[in-house]
Amino acid sequence: MLNDRFKNYLHLHFLVFIAGFTAILGQLITITAVPLVWFRMSIASVLIFIYIKVAKIQIKIPLKSVFKLSIAGIVIALHWITFFGAIDASNVSITLGVFSSGTFFASILEPIIHKRRIIWYEILFGILVILGVFVITQSEVNYIKGVLLGIAAAFFSSLFAVLNGSFLKQHTATVISFYEFISGVVFITFFILLFEGGFSSHFFNISTIDFWYLFILGSICTAYAFIAAIYVMRHISPYTVVLTYNLEPIYGIIIAIILFPEKEKMSPTFYYGASIIIVTVLLNAVLKNMRRLKRKAS
Repeated sequence: MLNDRFKNYLHLHFLVFIAGFTAILGQLITITAVPLVWFRMSIASVLIFIYIKVAKIQIKIPLKSVFKLSIAGIVIALHWITFFGAIDASNVSITLGVFSSGTFFASILEPIIHKRRIIWYEILFGILVILGVFVITQSEVNYIKGVLLGIAAAFFSSLFAVLNGSFLKQHTATVISFYEFISGVVFITFFILLFEGGFSSHFFNISTIDFWYLFILGSICTAYAFIAAIYVMRHISPYTVVLTYNLEPIYGIIIAIILFPEKEKMSPTFYYGASIIIVTVLLNAVLKNMRRLKRKAS
């Protein structure tokens, strides 16, 4: 019999696997990034609302908080649009490799937003991440649009994570997610109405296989993964959760190579660049943990 702690670790790695599999679904789904994210956030919003009703969670919050969460919802919508746009413009490997550069953006955004001093090794790691992105760009110049969109996705992801860190002090994660997803849907809806000619029968005329991929994306990879992550964090330290989620690009790239061997086969230089970024991300997490333990001991 497995003990509860080991079950939670397995559950955590399953959630990271799901996060990596999100990119695979982005490759499989044939519709473009904007409608893809609209469907994803709509499905997740409905399912989380059902969860809120069943669990009888109070979602009434001040209007000022709704506004702040709405801004974060727009940011996460932009993150997903650029993320899936990067996959469309390149492939899963390039998107996830470049997406790991989010650590660099977080090292800049966190001190600005939370008004803390910059840590010296974050600057060093930021330079290494830039080096890794440069190596990838030089080796895969044909996918430069995908690289740029992947960098944008990393920026929006880091901005969202930093913003959410302050929201968790005031509201539950479920309430935060609900308002962010709803605001994301509203934002994309206005974008479609203003810049893409509105909703037509063609917008909703998706294939059966795309529908099921979208449902898996909105339910398992979004609503379930979010709620399950909250459960796991009650039993495993936040540091362990964050460190483990840094394995997402590794899981995603391995899955992509297995499922799409022809499209995902990259030059050796790409893997050098991706390795620089991923190792830097993991080393950053390790040093942050050592620093945290040192503060506790003093």
